[in-house]
Parts: sequence; C-alpha cells; structure tokens
Amino acid sequence: MKKIIILLLIFTSFSYCQKNFLNDPLVSEIFTADPSAHLFNGKIYIYPSHDIIEKDPLYDDCGSQYAMRDYRVLSMDSIGGPVTIHDVALDLNDVPWAKRQFWAPDAAEKDGKYYLYFPTKDKEDIFKIGVAVSNKPEGPFKSKKDPIEGSYSMDPSVYKDDDGKYYMYIGGIWGGQLQRWDENNQYTPSGCETQDNGIPNSPAISPRIALMSDDMVSFAEEPKPVRIIDKEGMPILTKDHERRFFEAAWVHKKDGIYYLSYSTGNTHLIVYATSDNPYGPFVYQGIMNNPVQGWTNHHSTLEVDNKWYFFYHDTQISGKDFLRNVKYTEMFHKEDGSIETINTIIE
Repeated sequence: MKKIIILLLIFTSFSYCQKNFLNDPLVSEIFTADPSAHLFNGKIYIYPSHDIIEKDPLYDDCGSQYAMRDYRVLSMDSIGGPVTIHDVALDLNDVPWAKRQFWAPDAAEKDGKYYLYFPTKDKEDIFKIGVAVSNKPEGPFKSKKDPIEGSYSMDPSVYKDDDGKYYMYIGGIWGGQLQRWDENNQYTPSGCETQDNGIPNSPAISPRIALMSDDMVSFAEEPKPVRIIDKEGMPILTKDHERRFFEAAWVHKKDGIYYLSYSTGNTHLIVYATSDNPYGPFVYQGIMNNPVQGWTNHHSTLEVDNKWYFFYHDTQISGKDFLRNVKYTEMFHKEDGSIETINTIIE
C-alpha cells in the first residue's frame, strides 16, 4: 500500500509539473494563500493566510485541514520588485478569545494606525472576526481582547470609499459557517452543509456588509445582507453553483462602479457583480478568473500606478489544496466596464 501511495504522489507531482502557469509564486520559503493586497505609504503590502505543514492533517467538510496558526505579511516596493517576508505579525496564542484556525485576513489604515482583521474560531468553535492594531503595516499587531461585537463567519474584507467611510464585507458558507446565521443575525447551530430549507429554488445565501465605526475596531451598525441578482433583477439561486456566493467577497471601485468579486467554491470560479452602491444590490456580470490549480481560489485587487492587479493563489509548489502559494497578474477593465476573464493556467 505504501508503494502505491508513493507512486501516486510521484505521478501527481509529475502531472502538476506539466502545467504551464501564467505567473510564478511570490514566495517559496513559506506557504501562503488568500492574499489581501494594499498600497500603504507607496509600498505594496500583502496580507495572506499562512498555510502550515501538519503531520496528520484532519480532513473534513468543515475545512479542518486549513489549520493556520499565525500571519506573515509580504511586501514589495514596486510591482515586480523583490518580496520581503516579514516576521510574525500575529500569533494565535496572542488572541485571548481564539481557539483555532487563522483563516483569510485583511487590513486597513486610518490616521497612521494599521488594522489587521482576521477570522478565527472562539472557544466554542464558532467563527468570529477579530481585530489587531499596529503602528506599522507589517506589524507586529496587538489583538483586542474580544472579537468585534456582532461579527460572525469569516473572510473579512474592508473597503474604504471615496468619502472616507470604511465598510467590512464578511461571510463564507460550508466551513465558514455563514449558513448558521439568518439575515437578522440570529444563530442556529448546524453542521458544515448549506441549507435551502427544503426549497431547491431558494435564493443563495448573501454575504454581509457593515459600516465600520470611527474607531475601526467595531461596527457602526448590524451586518446586512448584500443581494446578488441577475440582469433581469432575479436573485441568484442556491442551486446555481457557477454564480452563487460561496466565500471571499472583495470590493473595488472604478469609474463610479462598485465591483463585488467572490469565489463560487466548488465550481472554482472567481466571478463579479456590479452596483452603484456599496450595499448593493449587485448585478452578476461574469467570470473574473477561471479555475486555478487547487480546490478553490481567494483573491484581491489593487490599483498601482494606474494599472490594476489581481492577487490570487494556487498550488503550484506543493500540489496540495491546503499548502498554497500567492501570485498576482495584471487585470484589465474594458471600456464598457466589464472585466477581461483571467486564465492563470496556460493550455
């Protein structure tokens, strides 16, 4: 049996090597995923998950194999420049309320302070969103003693609008537990599977949005659902796995248009929808990124010197879904406001 497993691993690695990738990994010294990219003080900072190697990773539908325990910030002086891997920005042991799993983070800056937003499970294994503060974009960050009141699920991303307001988008189904929370923010314990209440044509679960308070460490309002609809004004349905929201909500704005991009999960796409309001509703437009190598993808977008870049991850280095590597590539908005679909595997 051991010989068979070894041969399978060799064959799998060989198969991966035959693929032509559009981009090389940003770093190979550590495994990184879920990159949130920002421009602070004229320098590019990337806030990824830090995948770790476990001797006997636990596999289940809740994503227990993604057992990250700290955050490491990456930085570049410019696109294409050398990448610095900074020291540990935040360790799980330094978050008083946390139990396990540092999943995809994000960061924001206000008045010279830097805020690291992160999802992790509390002592009862319920995902909440925490926040840690630093005087430097690379950290180290000091965690608040409690999660953000009213927060839940995972994949926080914070968008700063032109008027200076900050909004947090959150949510992920399956292992991310968003299906446990109704749209009135009430919690019902359940497993990892999603629910449609027995109605196969029910609208898909929506990500949530909350305006941030001036202190950047609390919500100014209760989270609200972000509606995603088709071009006829109808909601995207639960069964529509190629368009429905799964996780990884990210918002950027160009020419007055808000772009909400997100992962479809088990269909492995990054898709996008547009709106004239950060609260939505967002109208589904199409595919931003076709499937990468790996179970799914998690991304961010960043404008640098009047060009737009798409940050993402795949599994080029390891070939394992829970040991990923961060990459980026240029992205293009067309004159009509649509986004050119990105193919990160070259056929």
